[in-house]
Parts: sequence; structure tokens; C-alpha cells
Amino acid sequence: MSIKNLLKPNVIAVIGASDRPGFSKNTSKNLLYTEEPKRVYFINPKKDELFGKKCYNNLAELPESPDLVILCVNAGLVPQMLREAADVGCHSAVVYASGYGETGKPEGLKLQDELSELCEELGMLVMGPNCAGYINFIDTVYAFGLGVDKAERAGRVGLISQSGQIALNAVNMEYGDYSYIISAGNSSVVSMEEYFDFLVEDPDTAVVTLYLEGPQKPAEFVRALEKAAKRKKPVVILKTGRSEKGSQIASSHTGSLSGADQVFDAMFKKYGVIRVNDMEELLSTSQLFATLDKLPAGPNVSVMCLSGGETAISADVGDMEGVNYPMFAPETLEKIRELLPSYSTPNNPLDTTATLAHDREGYANLVKTVMSDPGVDLVVCGFTVHKRVKDRVTTDIAEALVRAKEDPDAKPIVMMPFMESSRAPEIRDLLREANVPILPTSTYGFRLLKNLGKFVTFDISEKASACGPAEESIAGKPLTYLSEYNSKNKLAEWGIPSAESRLVNTEEEVQQAIRDLGFPLVAKICSADILHKTDIGGVRLGIDDEAGAMEAFAEILANAKKHEPDANIEGVLFQKMVDKGVEIIIGVKNDPQLGPAVMCGLGGVFVEMFKDVSLCPAPISRKEATDMVMSLKSAQLLTGYRGSAPLDIEALVDVIVRVGDMAKAQKDSLVEMDINPLFVYEKGVCAVDAVLAYAE
Repeated sequence: MSIKNLLKPNVIAVIGASDRPGFSKNTSKNLLYTEEPKRVYFINPKKDELFGKKCYNNLAELPESPDLVILCVNAGLVPQMLREAADVGCHSAVVYASGYGETGKPEGLKLQDELSELCEELGMLVMGPNCAGYINFIDTVYAFGLGVDKAERAGRVGLISQSGQIALNAVNMEYGDYSYIISAGNSSVVSMEEYFDFLVEDPDTAVVTLYLEGPQKPAEFVRALEKAAKRKKPVVILKTGRSEKGSQIASSHTGSLSGADQVFDAMFKKYGVIRVNDMEELLSTSQLFATLDKLPAGPNVSVMCLSGGETAISADVGDMEGVNYPMFAPETLEKIRELLPSYSTPNNPLDTTATLAHDREGYANLVKTVMSDPGVDLVVCGFTVHKRVKDRVTTDIAEALVRAKEDPDAKPIVMMPFMESSRAPEIRDLLREANVPILPTSTYGFRLLKNLGKFVTFDISEKASACGPAEESIAGKPLTYLSEYNSKNKLAEWGIPSAESRLVNTEEEVQQAIRDLGFPLVAKICSADILHKTDIGGVRLGIDDEAGAMEAFAEILANAKKHEPDANIEGVLFQKMVDKGVEIIIGVKNDPQLGPAVMCGLGGVFVEMFKDVSLCPAPISRKEATDMVMSLKSAQLLTGYRGSAPLDIEALVDVIVRVGDMAKAQKDSLVEMDINPLFVYEKGVCAVDAVLAYAE
């Protein structure tokens, strides 16, 4: 069912309209902003009129059937009101009432389930419960329970928030322009993912922005991410739950599961999502994308400042945030020298000196010159706009930027202040009309430029589509672990090489293993119940004769029976002792919300010590696998370090891709995998140890 009537209604009825402080009064006053031809009706049997509008006793009295009802009533009255709405042909509602699933209590969860069942019965689309409603700025529909002023203009940022207060803060941000602000609440009927998909497809929305505590329909969430990436529509997300405390708070707030944060990070990276750390970065990044009329062709930035101090700050902070400062081309430097005083030293960042501050035409020409450099994709004007314009410098600089933007070949321009200050409205409006955004101060400003640079260089064609979560949730299911022998056999089915081995249970089989494998050998206890073999004396290395093999066989079995008497022993695994290579770990974590992700990192005993790993949702393209390897701090151990020969990275990439394919094919059952270590050599790789776990 389309959510168009929910978000783009023509006829709206407020049930429980009131002039008493609270959501009902706020909603009633907000809807007075609604313009013809849309119609708004108030339902309150105890009043004749409210805020100059006639009140009706019930929905049946209305002269027409509403597209949307807004319920300003307590949870106990919600079912009755929804039935009355359905009786008059209305099938969309906003439910503010709380006390549902967000409480985490059995009665609240039961109430939410009953609401969902009723809506399915009635064919009713519901925003909420436990929400603040929404504002559709495009059509001037303020179906919102918190008091707000009417916006001066509609914008191009669509915001979905699982927090009403955060939605309110966004509305009140003085420089925010939005297409939609949606306070989704518990989203028990219409999911957050459906709003997300709506905004991805909405032609009036250029940027989709989310305050996210956790997805409700993870598979649909992933599909919406991919759809946005393929349409090259920016998605900016503030996802809570990075910390244990944050995860607990998110869960208690809307009943959402925050999920494994590292897997969310990996999924966001796969689809070019811009993940931010706080509200300032969320809203400022979104407004940056929405204000620009076109995106830069690449990540390369030039900063222009009026003083050496600001130029030095730009150089340092930009470098810390990973901003790319290209060197100017020789012809650009020559032109800059002609425009600046003889005592200036052209560089990037560029100290323009204050000479051009009062020369609007000269400053515009300098901006055009910098823009024309083939290595520059975006120009930053470093200048602080204060609340009041006290001289012509601010106006001259702003008008020079506008003039530079009029050039048919103009590249994107932004202004960035160095101290926080309310922006003079006339300057902000002048620049906004020219599609020149004003960024926040330097630390945030350069972070925004880094976000922008990452987005414009992202290429979805290099990514494999994530397979998403299991069809039936694997959360909480008991696990069955495979022994090393059986785990390696599973890996062999997917072309992943391991050391040649034999599973033995008798001395005769030990002798046959010796004839098949030769020396030296490694012997290990083989049991799915004993994952940490070394801890119980279940491993012997460097066996180089038959007597040693027989001794190891007997000793390992004895140690296993002593330390793990209840373990199911499959035998002793004799393995050809391979040459030592660089130790890498390859693993799989099947996240209940987002599906399997493949891990690659420095292996062996260094896994926990250095935590040098990268993660990518399965399946994985060769480009993604290569990027995983090269993103490791330890990558130089593979590429050749201090004269050592480069190792077979292509063979390592092969394994990562195959593990990703295996994880996708077995996403409904494979929960965990560890190949540790995988030895990487100058030629080839070898899995030395492995364990797989499946959901029962």
C-alpha cells in the first residue's frame, strides 16, 4: 500500500483538537499553516470552534472523507478512533500516544501487537505510535505535535528521526531547509524503512538524512541503501549504539535493536553512506549536499583565506581531517601572482592577503582563477560571517563569490568561518540563492569536506550487492561447531586450500598418515567440543619420526580425556607441517540484522593484541577484497617490508572472495567462521586452522 496519502494528504482531520497545552494544541495550530486547496477539520464534540475553525462532533459529520486522521488521544481510545476512520473511508493516521513497545514491558508490547493487527485488519497506514508526527514542507502539511513556526521555504533534505526532540531541533535550526521531517517513533505499522524508501524515490528530496537507533526491517533497509547508492542520492546517517551504553539507551527508547556497530559501519561503507558522529555534523553535512547545485567532480580542495593565520589553520586542520590539497598547476600559479601583491607566496591553501578584501572584481577573478585549475574540484572561501554586517568587506566577499558562480564552467564554492557566530541573514540568503553553502567552523567544516570527497569518489559499480540477513532469524539459535577436520573439508568445497592432513584413531592409521604425509608433522586433537586445543595439551609441533608420532598420538588422546572427559573425540589430526608465512585471519560474522560480513586482518596471536581488521558484508567483489587487504595497517607486511619479497595478495583476495560467496550461499545457517591463521606466501596461501559454527 502506498504511503502517499499518509505523507501527502489533501484532507486532514484532527481527532481531539484542543486549545490545552500539548500535542493536540500544537497540532491544531501547526495545521493552520495549511494552504488551499488542502482542507483541515477539527474534531472535538465539546467545542463549537477552535482557533477560528469550526469543530465537528465526529468524523461522520465531516463534509468529506479525510485522507489522514491525526489522533490526539490516549492509547486506550486509539482502536476506536481508527475503526471510525476506516468507516468513513480513511486509511492513514498519525498516532502520538505512547505506552507501547518502547516501554519494553509485556503490556506495552502486547498493546503494540494489537495495534498492528488492527491496522492490518482495517488496511490502515499508521505513523507511530510514540511519535511526534511529520512536516511535509513541499505541500505545507504540518502534521506535527510539537510547536513550530512556519518555514520560509521548502528545502531538499528529507529527515527521518526515531526521536521527536531531534526532529524538533532540526525544524528550529535557523539555516535548515527541508522537504520532509518525519518523527517515525516506534513505526509499528509503517516502518522506518518505508519512509526511507519514499524519500529515496522522492524527486523533491536531494539528500536523505536519518537519526537511526536501529532498523526494524533490516532486509528492506539494505535494499533502500542500495537503491540510494545506485541513484547517487546522498544518505547521511547518525547511528547510535557505538557504545554499550548507547546501545542500551537506543533499545529502551524505541524498542529498536542497535545491532553490531562494526557491521553497520561495513554496510554503510559498502553503499557509500556518510556516517556522522553528532547532530551538528548530521544536519550540516545534509545542508551542504542540498545547497550545492552540482557536486564536485572529485575530492580535491583549494582553500582561500584573507590572512596567514587562517591559512595555516586550514592547512593543519584540513590535513588532520584527510582533505586533499592539490598543488596548483604552473599556469595557475602564474595567474595568481598577477592578481596578488608581490609579497604574497601562492600555495594551497592560499593566503590571498587582505588586499583584495575591498576589491569585489579582483576577488571574483581570483576565485575564478583557482577554480580553473585542472586539479581543483571545489573552492573554499575561508571567511567568518558575523551576525551583523558592519562593513563592506563581508558583502564584497559574498558578492564576489556569487559573481564567480555565474561563470558557466564554475565549480562548487563553499564558505567556511573560523569562529562560531550567527550568520547575517542577508549574507546567508545571498549565498544560498547562488548555491554557495556556509559550513560550520573549521574542524566541522573540513570534516564535511571529507564526507563530500568520500561520496563523490564512491563507485557502486565496484561493489557486490549485500545478500542481507537470513530468511529466518538466526538470533538466539543454539550453535553446532565443526571440528577442524570437518571445517577444512567444508572450506575445500569452496576451493580454499589447507594443509594436507589425515584423521587417525589407531596406531596403524598413524603409520599410514606418516607414509602419506612424510615429516615433519603436526598433531592436534580433533573435536568440535574442544576449540582451544593448546590449552589442554592437544597440540604437538615438529614431529620428525615415527616414535614421536606414536607418543604424540597417545599423549594428545590422554590429555583430551583428562581435561575434557565429556567431549566427543573424532580422533587425532595429523597435518603436514607447512612453512610459516605471514599470518592472516579470515572470518565470518553472520549478523542477525544485516547478514553475514567477512573479516580480514592480522592473524595468529596478534588478532586480539592489535585488532587490525577490516570488515565487508558478503558477498564481496575482488575490488572490495583488495581494498580490505590494503586498508590494514599491516598491509606492508604483504606488499614487501624492509627488503622482504612481496607476497601473493591475489591468492589472499581469492580466499576472501570465496569466503564471501560461501557466507552468502549459507547465510541461513552459517553463523561464525574463523580461519586462523591463513599463511600467505610469495606464491599461494594455506589455511592452517579453521572452525565453523552453524545454527541448529
